[in-house]
Amino acid sequence: MNPEAPVRAADDHWLTVLHHRFRAWRGERPFWAGLFTLLGGVPIAYFPYADLRLGNITLAMATTAGSGSLIIGVLLITLGLALWYQKGIRVFAGVAAILLALVSIPVSNLGGFFIGFLAAMVGGGLALAWAPGVPVEEEPEQAEAAEAPMDLDPFHGVPGPRGTETAYVTEKTAHADGGRNSAG
Repeated sequence: MNPEAPVRAADDHWLTVLHHRFRAWRGERPFWAGLFTLLGGVPIAYFPYADLRLGNITLAMATTAGSGSLIIGVLLITLGLALWYQKGIRVFAGVAAILLALVSIPVSNLGGFFIGFLAAMVGGGLALAWAPGVPVEEEPEQAEAAEAPMDLDPFHGVPGPRGTETAYVTEKTAHADGGRNSAG
């Protein structure tokens, strides 16, 4: 294959095309926040209904608050999916995920034995911290200013007096000294 030949998407393997499309989709939304929130809801909803079998012994972890755990878990899973498909609700979903994670500690086996609690807290924090990326376009004025030679002014970059300050600092008015009045 010629390394100088133009590359077309039709020439790539279908898995490569799928991978590039997934990366582009993932980059436009709070993907990791949704994933952690979704994964945080699974142990919170699962552990109150789980039972562990060791030989002939069945260990049931069912609690009286099983319905509360199921509701919290399903809500966290729903918030995780909503973060993927409705990126505009990221602040609401982040706050709701953090609050549901905190409520899951007393309601559902210590928040799914702290596994679901920590995952939901991280997901909620990531949802609050995510901001959509805006491509930075360089303006032509900035490019011309960068190419222009610097003046030989020795005070370049030193700030001068503000427009609100008066030249008469000894006056006893409210405008002397940048708006501060002397007390005497």
